[in-house]
Amino acid sequence: MDGDSFSGMANGGGGPADGKLIQTFHKSFVQVQSLLDQNRMLISEINQNHESRAPGNLTRNVGLIRELNNNIRRVVGLYADLSASFARNAADASSDGDSSGTLRSSDGRAAAAGHKRLRPG
Repeated sequence: MDGDSFSGMANGGGGPADGKLIQTFHKSFVQVQSLLDQNRMLISEINQNHESRAPGNLTRNVGLIRELNNNIRRVVGLYADLSASFARNAADASSDGDSSGTLRSSDGRAAAAGHKRLRPG
């Protein structure tokens, strides 16, 4: 990830809260990227172990798959935290500039807030 894109966003005239939000996003995205890189290595090792069909390697895969699942949970948690942080920041910005408390998109239309996407299954 490139820090320049974050600094470009920070120069958009926002205040200190925007800078803090940018730092939070950057930190979280770095953590996510690190976990995804680790997952790539885990998946590669899991595949090699599976192809080898050696009993010891297949047994090792159990622990590697658990680690992979835990990493995925951590990534989901980081994205959930980012989403909450962004929503909180947007609500704060909206309440500062809009007395109705309605979240607004960049084109001024009311944004859907608090709705969860439903997943099949």
